[in-house]
Amino acid sequence: MEAISRLKYGGLTRLAKPLGNLLAEYQDPDFSLSDNDLIIPVPLHTRRLRERGFNQSLLLARQVSRRRSIPLNFTALHRARQTQPQTQLSGAERRKNVRGAFEVRKTEAVEGKRILLIDDVFTTGATVQECASVLREAGVIEVHVLTLARVA
Repeated sequence: MEAISRLKYGGLTRLAKPLGNLLAEYQDPDFSLSDNDLIIPVPLHTRRLRERGFNQSLLLARQVSRRRSIPLNFTALHRARQTQPQTQLSGAERRKNVRGAFEVRKTEAVEGKRILLIDDVFTTGATVQECASVLREAGVIEVHVLTLARVA
């Protein structure tokens, strides 16, 4: 968690490569990362991206894309409105906070595909659930989620 925090809040973007490599090595006997057609990182709002200078989920997704030879698309899913940081919110507040925050800009890029959605941390799942819902509405067949950490 310290490495994730240093990447996300400390700006140590050099940590994205080893952390992304960890994600790329994920193995499950019932599921292969290579079964996905496209990787999409959870997007940041433009204002937060300007403040931070990078999207940590995109940096991780780039590494997974390279290692697994799965195409990456970081423009199809867009954060349409800014949300407050989720860290101090309850599960219900998190779901309300991200409701309607995402949109698919390029339906043709995702329609009929199996998507690997990448984020850094999974807490309640509100963010990835909202992203997955929007992607499914755009015609995505399946959405699989891959995160570095799960926090209870």
